[in-house]
Amino acid sequence: MSDLTQLEYSRTQSTATDSATSDETRGLIVTAAQAADDRKAVDIVLLKVSEVCYLADYFAIVTGFSNVQVRAISQAIADQVEEEWGRLPLRTQGLSDASWVVMDYGDAIIHILKPQEREFYNLEAFWGHAERIDFSSAEEC
Repeated sequence: MSDLTQLEYSRTQSTATDSATSDETRGLIVTAAQAADDRKAVDIVLLKVSEVCYLADYFAIVTGFSNVQVRAISQAIADQVEEEWGRLPLRTQGLSDASWVVMDYGDAIIHILKPQEREFYNLEAFWGHAERIDFSSAEEC
């Protein structure tokens, strides 16, 4: 294979892998949102931040109304993502206080907040320039 052909092949493979990874990450974030919804989380927002952020490709922001519910949502997400995608979070922060839990899957970051914290930090406004994914239609994918 010539160097030029090999380079073109590498680019094609890289693009195909990136696309598959992006689809997988989108599936993971939708799975997390569904698990949160099953635990009665409200105001579920999914953001595709890959174009505006180097931290991750997707964010999920959800609300739980008590420390117990926030922990339950976090556990449900961890269980469902592990079952469907075979992945555990790289790190989870905030479980001891449980007013704001962050689950980091590398390419997807999930924020589970109580209403006061969600209103105060207003992550949707901070990441307002990111593409918003409608959760109701994302469920059908």
